[in-house]
Amino acid sequence: MAVNPPRPRMPPLNALRAFEAAARHESFAKAADELGVTPAAVSHQVKALEAWLGSALFVRHAQGLHLTEAGRSALPSFSTAFDAMGLAVQELRASAPKPQVSIAALPSIAQLWLAPRLPALRAAHPALRPSIHALEEPPDFRREPFDLAIFLTRPGVGRSSRLCDDVIFPVCAPSLAKQLQAPADLAAQLLLWDTTWTGDWSLWFKAAGIKGPSIEAGSEFSLYSMALQAAVDGAGVLMGHEALVSRALAAGSLVAPFPALRVPTGLALTILAPDRPPAQAVEVMDWLLAARD
Repeated sequence: MAVNPPRPRMPPLNALRAFEAAARHESFAKAADELGVTPAAVSHQVKALEAWLGSALFVRHAQGLHLTEAGRSALPSFSTAFDAMGLAVQELRASAPKPQVSIAALPSIAQLWLAPRLPALRAAHPALRPSIHALEEPPDFRREPFDLAIFLTRPGVGRSSRLCDDVIFPVCAPSLAKQLQAPADLAAQLLLWDTTWTGDWSLWFKAAGIKGPSIEAGSEFSLYSMALQAAVDGAGVLMGHEALVSRALAAGSLVAPFPALRVPTGLALTILAPDRPPAQAVEVMDWLLAARD
Protein backbone atom coordinates (compact mmCIF):
# COMPACT_ATOMS: atom_id res chain seq x y z
CA MET A 1 0.00 0.00 0.00
CA ALA A 2 1.34 3.42 -0.93
CA VAL A 3 2.28 5.62 2.03
CA ASN A 4 0.46 8.55 0.48
CA PRO A 5 -2.10 7.07 -1.95
CA PRO A 6 -3.77 9.43 -4.47
CA ARG A 7 -7.13 10.71 -3.35
CA PRO A 8 -10.20 10.08 -5.53
CA ARG A 9 -10.98 13.10 -7.65
CA MET A 10 -14.24 14.95 -7.95
CA PRO A 11 -15.65 15.38 -11.48
CA PRO A 12 -14.40 18.49 -13.31
CA LEU A 13 -16.21 21.72 -12.46
CA ASN A 14 -16.90 22.38 -16.16
CA ALA A 15 -18.74 19.06 -16.40
CA LEU A 16 -20.89 19.92 -13.38
CA ARG A 17 -21.63 23.37 -14.77
CA ALA A 18 -22.57 21.89 -18.17
CA PHE A 19 -24.92 19.42 -16.49
CA GLU A 20 -26.61 22.09 -14.37
CA ALA A 21 -27.21 24.43 -17.33
CA ALA A 22 -28.38 21.61 -19.62
CA ALA A 23 -30.67 20.23 -16.92
CA ARG A 24 -32.16 23.64 -16.13
CA HIS A 25 -32.91 24.31 -19.81
CA GLU A 26 -33.41 20.66 -20.79
CA SER A 27 -31.41 21.59 -23.88
CA PHE A 28 -27.76 21.30 -24.83
CA ALA A 29 -28.17 24.17 -27.30
CA LYS A 30 -29.61 26.61 -24.73
CA ALA A 31 -26.99 25.56 -22.20
CA ALA A 32 -24.30 26.21 -24.81
CA ASP A 33 -25.67 29.72 -25.43
CA GLU A 34 -25.57 30.47 -21.71
CA LEU A 35 -22.06 29.08 -21.22
CA GLY A 36 -20.59 30.50 -24.42
CA VAL A 37 -19.54 27.13 -25.87
CA THR A 38 -20.87 24.78 -28.54
CA PRO A 39 -23.67 22.26 -27.96
CA ALA A 40 -21.15 19.52 -28.78
CA ALA A 41 -18.91 20.75 -25.95
CA VAL A 42 -21.83 20.65 -23.49
CA SER A 43 -22.77 17.15 -24.67
CA HIS A 44 -19.14 16.01 -24.27
CA GLN A 45 -18.94 17.37 -20.71
CA VAL A 46 -22.25 15.75 -19.73
CA LYS A 47 -21.17 12.40 -21.19
CA ALA A 48 -17.93 12.63 -19.19
CA LEU A 49 -19.94 13.27 -16.01
CA GLU A 50 -22.26 10.35 -16.80
CA ALA A 51 -19.22 8.11 -17.36
CA TRP A 52 -17.73 9.19 -14.01
CA LEU A 53 -21.09 8.56 -12.31
CA GLY A 54 -21.81 5.32 -14.13
CA SER A 55 -25.38 6.37 -14.70
CA ALA A 56 -27.36 8.39 -17.26
CA LEU A 57 -28.53 11.88 -16.34
CA PHE A 58 -30.54 12.53 -19.52
CA VAL A 59 -32.75 10.56 -21.86
CA ARG A 60 -31.85 11.72 -25.36
CA HIS A 61 -34.45 11.52 -28.12
CA ALA A 62 -35.34 13.23 -31.40
CA GLN A 63 -37.54 15.83 -29.69
CA GLY A 64 -34.84 16.89 -27.24
CA LEU A 65 -33.74 15.98 -23.72
CA HIS A 66 -35.48 14.72 -20.62
CA LEU A 67 -33.87 14.35 -17.23
CA THR A 68 -33.65 10.94 -15.66
CA GLU A 69 -34.86 10.60 -12.09
CA ALA A 70 -31.26 10.86 -10.89
CA GLY A 71 -30.69 14.04 -12.89
CA ARG A 72 -33.95 15.61 -11.72
CA SER A 73 -33.15 14.86 -8.09
CA ALA A 74 -29.67 16.36 -8.34
CA LEU A 75 -30.60 19.56 -10.20
CA PRO A 76 -31.92 21.69 -7.28
CA SER A 77 -28.76 21.14 -5.22
CA PHE A 78 -26.48 21.98 -8.14
CA SER A 79 -28.50 25.11 -9.01
CA THR A 80 -28.31 26.29 -5.40
CA ALA A 81 -24.57 25.63 -5.34
CA PHE A 82 -23.87 27.53 -8.56
CA ASP A 83 -26.13 30.39 -7.47
CA ALA A 84 -24.15 30.61 -4.22
CA MET A 85 -20.88 30.55 -6.15
CA GLY A 86 -22.13 33.31 -8.42
CA LEU A 87 -23.11 35.46 -5.45
CA ALA A 88 -19.69 34.89 -3.89
CA VAL A 89 -18.01 36.03 -7.11
CA GLN A 90 -20.34 39.04 -7.16
CA GLU A 91 -19.20 39.96 -3.64
CA LEU A 92 -15.56 39.65 -4.70
CA ARG A 93 -16.19 41.93 -7.67
CA ALA A 94 -18.06 44.43 -5.50
CA SER A 95 -15.21 44.65 -2.99
CA ALA A 96 -12.41 44.88 -5.55
CA PRO A 97 -11.51 48.46 -6.56
CA LYS A 98 -11.62 48.56 -10.34
CA PRO A 99 -12.54 51.26 -12.84
CA GLN A 100 -14.41 49.03 -15.33
CA VAL A 101 -18.19 48.81 -15.22
CA SER A 102 -19.67 45.98 -17.31
CA ILE A 103 -23.07 46.91 -18.73
CA ALA A 104 -25.33 44.51 -20.62
CA ALA A 105 -27.98 45.98 -22.90
CA LEU A 106 -30.34 45.01 -25.67
CA PRO A 107 -28.47 45.71 -28.95
CA SER A 108 -30.87 48.50 -29.97
CA ILE A 109 -30.56 50.15 -26.56
CA ALA A 110 -26.78 49.81 -26.59
CA GLN A 111 -26.54 51.43 -30.04
CA LEU A 112 -29.28 54.05 -29.98
CA TRP A 113 -29.70 55.04 -26.32
CA LEU A 114 -26.55 54.17 -24.39
CA ALA A 115 -23.75 54.77 -26.92
CA PRO A 116 -24.69 58.45 -27.54
CA ARG A 117 -24.49 59.09 -23.78
CA LEU A 118 -21.06 57.52 -23.26
CA PRO A 119 -18.97 60.62 -24.10
CA ALA A 120 -20.81 62.68 -21.47
CA LEU A 121 -20.58 59.82 -18.97
CA ARG A 122 -16.81 59.56 -19.49
CA ALA A 123 -16.47 63.32 -19.13
CA ALA A 124 -18.38 63.24 -15.85
CA HIS A 125 -16.50 60.19 -14.53
CA PRO A 126 -13.12 60.07 -16.30
CA ALA A 127 -11.77 57.35 -13.99
CA LEU A 128 -14.50 54.89 -14.97
CA ARG A 129 -14.29 52.60 -17.99
CA PRO A 130 -17.76 51.45 -19.07
CA SER A 131 -17.71 48.19 -21.01
CA ILE A 132 -20.81 47.55 -23.14
CA HIS A 133 -22.07 44.08 -24.06
CA ALA A 134 -25.06 43.54 -26.38
CA LEU A 135 -27.38 40.75 -25.17
CA GLU A 136 -30.83 39.68 -26.32
CA GLU A 137 -32.02 38.84 -22.81
CA PRO A 138 -31.25 40.39 -19.41
CA PRO A 139 -28.35 38.62 -17.70
CA ASP A 140 -28.65 36.52 -14.58
CA PHE A 141 -26.49 38.53 -12.18
CA ARG A 142 -26.03 35.43 -10.03
CA ARG A 143 -24.28 33.68 -12.92
CA GLU A 144 -22.88 36.34 -15.24
CA PRO A 145 -20.27 39.00 -14.34
CA PHE A 146 -22.23 42.15 -15.22
CA ASP A 147 -22.55 45.21 -13.01
CA LEU A 148 -25.64 46.73 -14.67
CA ALA A 149 -28.12 45.96 -17.44
CA ILE A 150 -30.45 48.16 -19.48
CA PHE A 151 -33.52 46.55 -21.05
CA LEU A 152 -37.17 47.11 -21.80
CA THR A 153 -38.93 45.24 -18.99
CA ARG A 154 -42.08 45.20 -16.93
CA PRO A 155 -41.79 47.75 -14.10
CA GLY A 156 -40.69 46.36 -10.77
CA VAL A 157 -38.71 43.37 -12.04
CA GLY A 158 -35.89 42.61 -9.57
CA ARG A 159 -33.69 45.48 -8.38
CA SER A 160 -34.48 48.09 -10.99
CA SER A 161 -34.73 51.82 -11.68
CA ARG A 162 -37.10 53.10 -14.36
CA LEU A 163 -35.60 55.46 -16.92
CA CYS A 164 -38.77 56.10 -18.95
CA ASP A 165 -41.94 54.40 -20.11
CA ASP A 166 -41.84 52.62 -23.46
CA VAL A 167 -44.11 54.48 -25.88
CA ILE A 168 -44.52 53.60 -29.56
CA PHE A 169 -45.69 55.56 -32.62
CA PRO A 170 -44.94 55.44 -36.38
CA VAL A 171 -41.92 57.37 -37.69
CA CYS A 172 -40.66 57.96 -41.20
CA ALA A 173 -38.58 60.26 -43.36
CA PRO A 174 -40.01 63.80 -43.79
CA SER A 175 -40.55 63.23 -47.53
CA LEU A 176 -42.68 60.16 -46.84
CA ALA A 177 -44.68 61.85 -44.09
CA LYS A 178 -46.27 64.13 -46.68
CA GLN A 179 -48.22 61.11 -47.97
CA LEU A 180 -49.65 60.25 -44.55
CA GLN A 181 -52.69 62.31 -43.60
CA ALA A 182 -54.47 59.61 -41.56
CA PRO A 183 -53.51 56.21 -40.09
CA ALA A 184 -55.43 54.45 -42.88
CA ASP A 185 -52.86 55.82 -45.36
CA LEU A 186 -50.33 53.38 -43.89
CA ALA A 187 -52.00 50.62 -45.92
CA ALA A 188 -50.19 51.94 -48.99
CA GLN A 189 -46.78 52.08 -47.27
CA LEU A 190 -44.09 49.51 -46.58
CA LEU A 191 -44.10 48.80 -42.85
CA LEU A 192 -40.74 48.22 -41.19
CA TRP A 193 -40.45 46.11 -38.07
CA ASP A 194 -37.93 44.52 -35.77
CA THR A 195 -38.08 40.79 -35.02
CA THR A 196 -37.74 41.59 -31.30
CA TRP A 197 -41.07 43.44 -31.28
CA THR A 198 -43.34 41.67 -33.73
CA GLY A 199 -46.51 42.87 -32.00
CA ASP A 200 -45.79 46.61 -32.18
CA TRP A 201 -47.82 47.38 -35.28
CA SER A 202 -50.83 45.32 -34.15
CA LEU A 203 -50.81 47.09 -30.78
CA TRP A 204 -50.67 50.52 -32.40
CA PHE A 205 -53.35 49.80 -35.03
CA LYS A 206 -55.67 48.50 -32.29
CA ALA A 207 -55.16 51.71 -30.28
CA ALA A 208 -55.76 53.76 -33.44
CA GLY A 209 -59.06 51.92 -33.94
CA ILE A 210 -58.32 50.62 -37.44
CA LYS A 211 -57.53 47.27 -39.01
CA GLY A 212 -54.07 47.75 -40.39
CA PRO A 213 -52.27 45.73 -43.05
CA SER A 214 -50.34 42.61 -42.10
CA ILE A 215 -46.72 43.28 -41.26
CA GLU A 216 -45.86 40.17 -43.27
CA ALA A 217 -46.07 42.37 -46.35
CA GLY A 218 -43.44 44.68 -44.88
CA SER A 219 -39.75 44.29 -44.17
CA GLU A 220 -38.35 42.72 -41.03
CA PHE A 221 -34.95 43.46 -39.51
CA SER A 222 -32.93 41.56 -36.94
CA LEU A 223 -31.49 44.83 -35.62
CA TYR A 224 -33.62 47.84 -34.76
CA SER A 225 -30.82 50.20 -35.77
CA MET A 226 -30.96 48.77 -39.31
CA ALA A 227 -34.72 49.29 -39.46
CA LEU A 228 -34.26 52.85 -38.20
CA GLN A 229 -31.68 53.59 -40.89
CA ALA A 230 -34.03 52.18 -43.54
CA ALA A 231 -36.74 54.56 -42.28
CA VAL A 232 -34.31 57.50 -42.40
CA ASP A 233 -33.51 56.55 -46.01
CA GLY A 234 -37.20 56.65 -46.91
CA ALA A 235 -37.64 52.90 -47.37
CA GLY A 236 -40.83 52.73 -45.30
CA VAL A 237 -42.52 53.52 -42.01
CA LEU A 238 -41.05 52.20 -38.77
CA MET A 239 -42.81 51.71 -35.47
CA GLY A 240 -40.71 53.96 -33.29
CA HIS A 241 -39.88 53.31 -29.66
CA GLU A 242 -39.59 56.81 -28.22
CA ALA A 243 -36.35 56.22 -26.31
CA LEU A 244 -34.69 54.81 -29.43
CA VAL A 245 -35.87 57.33 -32.05
CA SER A 246 -35.75 60.53 -30.00
CA ARG A 247 -32.36 61.62 -31.36
CA ALA A 248 -33.44 61.06 -34.97
CA LEU A 249 -36.63 63.04 -34.30
CA ALA A 250 -34.64 65.87 -32.70
CA ALA A 251 -32.27 65.92 -35.67
CA GLY A 252 -35.17 66.00 -38.14
CA SER A 253 -34.08 62.87 -40.01
CA LEU A 254 -37.32 61.23 -38.86
CA VAL A 255 -40.74 62.69 -38.10
CA ALA A 256 -43.85 61.32 -36.37
CA PRO A 257 -46.77 61.76 -38.82
CA PHE A 258 -49.39 61.06 -36.13
CA PRO A 259 -47.94 62.67 -32.99
CA ALA A 260 -51.17 62.39 -31.00
CA LEU A 261 -51.32 58.59 -31.34
CA ARG A 262 -48.66 57.53 -28.85
CA VAL A 263 -49.28 54.09 -27.37
CA PRO A 264 -47.67 52.75 -24.16
CA THR A 265 -46.51 49.14 -24.42
CA GLY A 266 -46.60 48.45 -20.70
CA LEU A 267 -42.81 48.13 -20.64
CA ALA A 268 -40.23 50.60 -19.38
CA LEU A 269 -36.64 51.35 -20.25
CA THR A 270 -35.06 50.10 -17.05
CA ILE A 271 -31.67 49.85 -15.38
CA LEU A 272 -31.27 46.45 -13.70
CA ALA A 273 -28.65 45.81 -11.05
CA PRO A 274 -27.45 42.95 -8.86
CA ASP A 275 -28.37 42.89 -5.19
CA ARG A 276 -25.02 44.40 -4.24
CA PRO A 277 -23.72 46.47 -7.16
CA PRO A 278 -20.14 47.75 -6.85
CA ALA A 279 -19.69 51.43 -5.99
CA GLN A 280 -18.61 52.37 -9.51
CA ALA A 281 -21.76 50.76 -10.94
CA VAL A 282 -23.89 52.83 -8.56
CA GLU A 283 -22.11 55.95 -9.85
CA VAL A 284 -22.98 55.05 -13.44
CA MET A 285 -26.58 54.20 -12.54
CA ASP A 286 -27.04 57.49 -10.68
CA TRP A 287 -25.58 59.44 -13.61
CA LEU A 288 -27.79 57.68 -16.18
CA LEU A 289 -30.89 58.33 -14.06
CA ALA A 290 -29.98 62.00 -13.72
CA ALA A 291 -29.27 62.30 -17.47
CA ARG A 292 -32.28 60.27 -18.61
CA ASP A 293 -33.87 63.24 -20.38
